[in-house]
Amino acid sequence: MDTTELLKKVRKIEIKTLGLSQNIFAGQYHSAFKGRGMAFSEVREYQYGDDVRDIDWNVTARYARPYVKVFEEERELTVMLMVDMSGSLSFGTEVETKRELTAEVAATLAFSAIQNNDKIGVLFFTDRIEKYVPPAKGKKHILYIIRELLEFRPQSRATDLSVPLSYLTRLVKKRCTAFLISDFQSEKDSYEKTLLMSARKHDIVAIRIFDRREADLPNVGLMRFRDAETGQTHWVDTADSSVRKAYADAYERRQVALAVLLKRCGVDTTEIRTGQDFVQQLLILFKKRS
Repeated sequence: MDTTELLKKVRKIEIKTLGLSQNIFAGQYHSAFKGRGMAFSEVREYQYGDDVRDIDWNVTARYARPYVKVFEEERELTVMLMVDMSGSLSFGTEVETKRELTAEVAATLAFSAIQNNDKIGVLFFTDRIEKYVPPAKGKKHILYIIRELLEFRPQSRATDLSVPLSYLTRLVKKRCTAFLISDFQSEKDSYEKTLLMSARKHDIVAIRIFDRREADLPNVGLMRFRDAETGQTHWVDTADSSVRKAYADAYERRQVALAVLLKRCGVDTTEIRTGQDFVQQLLILFKKRS
């Protein structure tokens, strides 16, 4: 992708996602992702109806009349985007690939974060940490993230979801909100324990990106399939109804197992399909958390 084309794509995503974050998601994001708790603000005289547990006894003794501590919500969050860059994200049969959809969703979340004065960072991963962008604020920082989402080329094409989760747990000491954006084409046994540990420390939100053609095989006769992550090829007779049924059943079992795992770990989740307007799915996710 040359520089001119890249800048056009960055600008296009900026206009679309900034508008969404300002006009549609602003209030929902704020209520869905709250601050770390209550922070001390000031001391004032006691008023009727104040909680007696908030009385500052030291100040009360000094002035011989009751004073209370006032607390405010500690609003600022650290938001981390864990973005899957593996080979399977290059697949897409609609108007966009899964990777292009991932870039738009991640950019929208990033703009929503800075609208609320939150810091935003990114972990690009495959079966390794490909790149780490430390949390920061500002439009310049967001535009840099969008460029990386569009242009970055990973060294590996494989997937290991335990890698970003364990890295997040070690790297970020304070509790943060972390979006795991992936197609989740990774064996759950390889990351189940890591996900459980990360979800205990951080607020993990899973966003599964998928294409409708992944759920079943078309009946088009003998086809050669290539694994986008391993490069292995296989010939499959899609005209055989038993083969198509076995594939569809296996896909359904994987999605059920993933949903059960995420629920057991206390992870909120949503699914977004290529070619689908992702706005509605994010709004449902935000309202569910509010």
